[in-house]
Amino acid sequence: MSGVVVIGGGPAGAASAILLARAGRAVTLLERESGPHDKVCGEFISHEAAAYLAALGVDLSALGAVPIRHTRLAGRHGETRIALPFAASSLSRRRLDEALLQLAADAGVEVRLGIRARRMARDGDGWRIGVDDGALHASSVFLAVGKHDLKGWKRPPGLQSDLVGFKMHLRLAPAEAAALDRHVELILFPGGYAGLEPIEDGLANLCLLVRRSALPKGEVWPELLALIRTACPLLDRRLEGAQPLWPKPLAITAIPYGHVQKSANGVWRLGDQAAVIPSFAGDGMAIALHSAHVAAAAYLEGGTAETYQRRMARDLGLQVLGATLLSQALVRPWGQAALTSLARLQPRLMTAAAARTRISEKALERTLPQPRGLSFQSRP
Repeated sequence: MSGVVVIGGGPAGAASAILLARAGRAVTLLERESGPHDKVCGEFISHEAAAYLAALGVDLSALGAVPIRHTRLAGRHGETRIALPFAASSLSRRRLDEALLQLAADAGVEVRLGIRARRMARDGDGWRIGVDDGALHASSVFLAVGKHDLKGWKRPPGLQSDLVGFKMHLRLAPAEAAALDRHVELILFPGGYAGLEPIEDGLANLCLLVRRSALPKGEVWPELLALIRTACPLLDRRLEGAQPLWPKPLAITAIPYGHVQKSANGVWRLGDQAAVIPSFAGDGMAIALHSAHVAAAAYLEGGTAETYQRRMARDLGLQVLGATLLSQALVRPWGQAALTSLARLQPRLMTAAAARTRISEKALERTLPQPRGLSFQSRP
């Protein structure tokens, strides 16, 4: 029987594999894609995520991450600019995931690309994992398949499961790229919201969520983009002269936003398999990395998947619930109007509300006990 099998090569899977391998454990990582690829993701790296990446040895600056210092809220009710109370950055998932997988290989992880886990079942004291070319046996399984589900291990619907996600990388016109520099822009439109932020190599990432009932008929992406541009003059300006890098956007549906896994059934669920926070919170990457560090530490100390999963539910439950309630408001006209007014009149309340949707400092310090130097309440 082999040691640990990690299913999924995103930040949660790669980080857990790195930590276990560096502690001397035999680890095999299965990633269904055969090479670097993009995913539907906001690509925002909060200060919490940056701390976890630094602990792994990831040099974000060397990878080309761009700094983010402000957020700008925009929609039909106008625009409001708010300084972020912490340092953040932005980097494509393609580049970050590739760097983490290389670190995993350097640590001694057997990284198997282009291998899809098809099924998983108990096999005595361990697990039997069906893959494209046969089967693997593992003493423990770390499930890190992101927003997708492994057959037979589907998560229940979340509190907000009616959203469809789209993502497109763009090259903006020079003047608009300069205006976007160091900003993440939250765009409100009928039935949904979008995020626009710069990434490496002078590009920009546009990622959006829209209620399924608000999707236009016909050619969905062109008509949806036209609807958003009409609703938000800021985005209309940003996209004037912009060049899309792909023929069509990436898309994903049936995302169980608001889900928090409370039971393990013997499997260590990481990242979006542990908790799914709405994208606007910008904490998805931090949650993925937090889960990897907590799980690896618990496993190495002889803990159980059940104990780990309960801790994750305690660490993340209230934050995910709060973010999901805000997300439910953000896709409705009254919620958009209220948020715009609050941002304009009481920006400090906006940052206070945002703090309630992030992993708590206490939970982070239990996993990263060294001085952090960056709290949500104090700007660097």
